Amino acid sequence: MSAPFSIAVTGQSLIRHDLRAISDPRLAEIAEILKASDIAFTNLETTIYGRHGGWPLKGSYFGAATPEVLPALKELGFNSLALANNHAFDLGPPGILSTLEEVAAHNFLHAGIGHNKHHASTAQKMTFGSRSVALIAMDAGPGPSFMYAENASQDRIARPGINRLKVSRVFDLETGTFNLLRSIQEHLLSSPLERANYAQPEDPPNLNGQDEIDFYGTVFRRSDETARRIVVDRHSARAHLSAIAEEAGRDTFVIVYLHHHHWEPNWQQVPAWVREFAHDCVNAGAGLFVSHGAPVLQAAEIYRNTPIFYGLGNFLFHTERDEQEWSPPEVWRSVIATCNFGSSGRLESIHLRPIVIGGTEALSNPDRDRLPFPVLADGGMAADILDDLADRSAGFGTVLEREKNVGQIAL
Repeated sequence: MSAPFSIAVTGQSLIRHDLRAISDPRLAEIAEILKASDIAFTNLETTIYGRHGGWPLKGSYFGAATPEVLPALKELGFNSLALANNHAFDLGPPGILSTLEEVAAHNFLHAGIGHNKHHASTAQKMTFGSRSVALIAMDAGPGPSFMYAENASQDRIARPGINRLKVSRVFDLETGTFNLLRSIQEHLLSSPLERANYAQPEDPPNLNGQDEIDFYGTVFRRSDETARRIVVDRHSARAHLSAIAEEAGRDTFVIVYLHHHHWEPNWQQVPAWVREFAHDCVNAGAGLFVSHGAPVLQAAEIYRNTPIFYGLGNFLFHTERDEQEWSPPEVWRSVIATCNFGSSGRLESIHLRPIVIGGTEALSNPDRDRLPFPVLADGGMAADILDDLADRSAGFGTVLEREKNVGQIAL
């Protein structure tokens, strides 16, 4: 029998600035909440530019940070980091190696990238008090294949990279539209040379029969309706679920993390494939499932007495001021979720503290500079954040109660 323990979970930390020199009671309040838990978890939404160097592999949306951001996160109270996300490979394999080196030097529980596929997909473990905790972190893209870790083979050396949950994107089209697209494809792809060139850098996807076509890397399928579907590769899913079950079978508390950018047109809507995969992870033995990607707060669900956070939005969000796509107010509102577990490992309570990333003044006045850290919300702002989360979570059977500036999920 282990002692009771708690886990504080936040939105993603896109951090570019060292916060340690800041002396502000509002930041101290945030740190106090994180440090009150045995485990404080976030997603490191960047790569570290360290000893191994590297070079930018993106134009827009490139993200890298110096190693100083890691002790800054440590001082805030974080001791557990997911590393699998769309920015982890922004400096290439050298960035992967530097990030691994630096997070290990600062004694974070970390997972999601590795020297090869085996290392990246392996559950990483650490003991907190008397509780053994494993972290499995993965990314579902979309992204080029070369950003994902691969093992060495007879003719290829290993590639450092990200732990991948392989998925494919398929567009269903009604018959008339499908036939029109096929005729365009046949016209454009009539040259064998063009087809050969098209296989680089990505190999063409596999097709299932005459009702599917590959149109420049995207699969379209003949159907009775028009829809976009994300299909999880069953072999990839099985490997991750087996790793979860293996660790859970050792009486280890397993945190499963998923990052992806396969968002719905309404960013706050939970994709059906994510919910199905989250349930599969819990059925395999996960004690906590957390997802990020869409930079907004999404629903929370309690499934088989296990907390699932489909999206906690942002926690630290050091973006450029002129990036207008981050202007919606929901990008700057989130919660810190504290999950309390009993000595048997059973979930006993979840407390939600609403926060405003960048400060309430900047949220209400675009001319104000944003703070480089979140602040606790109160009054009407706190009520709005919690009520919105309650509304979005109700469809998942989640009942959220509110007392003053703190929410609690009824179990």
